Amino acid sequence: MDELEILYEDNHLIAINKHASDLAQGDNTGDAPLADKVANYLKVKYNKPGNVFVGVTHRLDRPVSGVMIFARTSKALERMNNLFKEKTELDKIYWAIVEKRPQQPEGKLINYLRKNEKQNKSYICEPAAQGAKEAQLEYRLLDESEKYYLLEIKLLTGRHHQIRVQLANIGCIIKGDLKYGARRSNADGSICLHARRICFTHPVSKQEITITAPVPNDTLWKFFEQRQQ
Repeated sequence: MDELEILYEDNHLIAINKHASDLAQGDNTGDAPLADKVANYLKVKYNKPGNVFVGVTHRLDRPVSGVMIFARTSKALERMNNLFKEKTELDKIYWAIVEKRPQQPEGKLINYLRKNEKQNKSYICEPAAQGAKEAQLEYRLLDESEKYYLLEIKLLTGRHHQIRVQLANIGCIIKGDLKYGARRSNADGSICLHARRICFTHPVSKQEITITAPVPNDTLWKFFEQRQQ
């Protein structure tokens, strides 16, 4: 079994640094989802008989890496689900490596998106379009290399493929994201989008928790991460 990269663990929650190849939850590929790997880890570590409870509190697309939080109790799952839904006591910060510099070094993007289930892809649409959902994010330019640009993104809503489609709409296509117009794929099938940090109020202790995920083990990612330290 792949070694889990554990970022945080207590009696109620466990946070993993998801690798781009990891599946957040089961799909038609039949590959073992991350939740199953976490359950197996907890079962072995704590020598638990029978099934181990692991609740999925939020999702990341398969080619995306970064912080994923799982609940270890049903109470924690319910409260974390509410946090992610309300977004009042929770901040999700992403890093994205994009192919083009944004026209403005920082800004807020507001669009309406519609998901095409058959294509598993979202499109920008008119507010009145059937199935349209408002999508909002804030971004700022953190750094640049010879060819690429590092953006920090704060998600204000949680729509399907939101960051990918909204950045592509302003010409800032995420490196490796063929689905939304990248020039070429990444060798490992990832896209250069990373859930860098989650800050939230713990559902039980009520303490402020910040969990930061190291970037993937990749030359370009490491270049940018080192320059941010």
